[in-house]
Amino acid sequence: MKRIDLDDLPPRLAALLAGAEPGEEIVLVQNGAVVGRLTAGGPELARPSQEDPEQPSEERAKEIFELFRSSIEDEF
Repeated sequence: MKRIDLDDLPPRLAALLAGAEPGEEIVLVQNGAVVGRLTAGGPELARPSQEDPEQPSEERAKEIFELFRSSIEDEF
């Protein structure tokens, strides 16, 4: 996965990317041709639940906390 630091971009471009709504598509154009598409995401886009109905809620809570902690560490 490639990563772009918004602090390295011109302010207008950084504001455009940071202000995109979750699910909004950003089209990258060069010389009139589409060269890429980005889809803005929220903290975590909704995904179908694949949890085991037999799993105790405490274990599920630990998994959710670990996912949250790892995503925060990835951001900072």
